[in-house]
Amino acid sequence: MKKNNKSKTTSSSNPQIKNFSNQEALSKIYRYCAYQERSHREVKNKLFEYGLYASEVDALLSRLITEGFLNEERFAKAFAGGKFRLMKWGKLKIEKELEMRGLTPRCIARGMTEIDHSDYSKTLRELLVKKSKAVSESNPFQKKNKIARYAISKGYEPELVWEMIREVFD
Repeated sequence: MKKNNKSKTTSSSNPQIKNFSNQEALSKIYRYCAYQERSHREVKNKLFEYGLYASEVDALLSRLITEGFLNEERFAKAFAGGKFRLMKWGKLKIEKELEMRGLTPRCIARGMTEIDHSDYSKTLRELLVKKSKAVSESNPFQKKNKIARYAISKGYEPELVWEMIREVFD
């Protein structure tokens, strides 16, 4: 026999929005925030997906912040460190992504402190050398240009990229 659970049904006007009670939404959002660091915007959007009203969303956001489940500075540090270490992103790309996620300039600056300058230079050098081996271009100027475009597209500063290319390949 199928149990009719009204809270799990979707709204007929928008299939993305579910209708959860405040307590169900709170339980789900605790798990959502505990799984990994989240920005305020991500959590707010998820709460609206649960079918809550703006006043309920604001109240739950305040509660999550007060209880330490939600902290944008902590999110910025985790995001910046993770994207740099795992994805080898440069500072420019990380900063842009954090801006797109609605973080304040202060939080972004705090998050960027997770990236050590010597590790940053070392990672850029490794990226350039690895890409150099993968690029099959006989003209050295075109090869350097392709390598530089790759590193710049990963979010590294153009001046730093070209300086490192001259250092490594000249």
